[in-house]
Amino acid sequence: MMSAAKQPIVVVDAFTSEPFKGNPAAVCVLAVPREDSWMRNVAMEMNLSETAFLVREGNDFRLRWFTPAVEVDLCGHATLAAAHALWEGGYLPRTETCRFQTRSGLLTAQRTGEFIEMLFPAETILPSALPTILRDCLGVEAIDTGLAQRLGYALVELASASEVRAVSPDFRNLGKAPYRGVIVTSRSDDPQYDIVSRFFAPAMGIDEDPVTGSAHCALGPYWCARLGKNGLVAHQASARGGMVKVGVEGDRVRLGGQAVTVMRGDFSG
Repeated sequence: MMSAAKQPIVVVDAFTSEPFKGNPAAVCVLAVPREDSWMRNVAMEMNLSETAFLVREGNDFRLRWFTPAVEVDLCGHATLAAAHALWEGGYLPRTETCRFQTRSGLLTAQRTGEFIEMLFPAETILPSALPTILRDCLGVEAIDTGLAQRLGYALVELASASEVRAVSPDFRNLGKAPYRGVIVTSRSDDPQYDIVSRFFAPAMGIDEDPVTGSAHCALGPYWCARLGKNGLVAHQASARGGMVKVGVEGDRVRLGGQAVTVMRGDFSG
């Protein structure tokens, strides 16, 4: 029998069906709540863009997300990873919807074929000029800019997918800009996808996030309106890369992706 002092932890690659692609997140399903300092230390030790912590509350799970530096209000890929871990670990039947109580309210995830679909709050992009510091740090000429105010993300639309892929930010100074994160995006040049994006968040301890669910809460409404479509297939063009299905349903966004477990272990003490 496993020692009571050990805490199981899994690492799940989210928004991909292939190991070592998508965005890795660590997931801890806790028997009892743990102190914030312990969760911060675990997140620093894992050194992934997010570590998710779950505690059962009746029929729901309390879900919190920590980067190596801060706790965040919303994280898509770690929620996807958490749902995958609950079903795979036998905490919930695979046919049952995951219900997560979070700092962003109730979030849900359900299995639809090979995909996991999550329902998240939609984020409106407000028109906003591009500050000089952001233009200088990104080294780009934007064709449109805006602000996802609730998330604290800047959105920068570029003329082509090749420009998105070529962005090489000055991360040191980008972390001084007044945003929690920066989305750079364009229409896709690949017929498999409608749009392409990258996401930078040095202010949260993440220079570039491989695949960012929360960013697609803003990208979905933004691009659905521009392209005249209610559903999109999005590619996040990081080094690892990943695919997100996006649909807008009123004030909610449906995010779809796949996930694969790549590591299982225990924390001691």
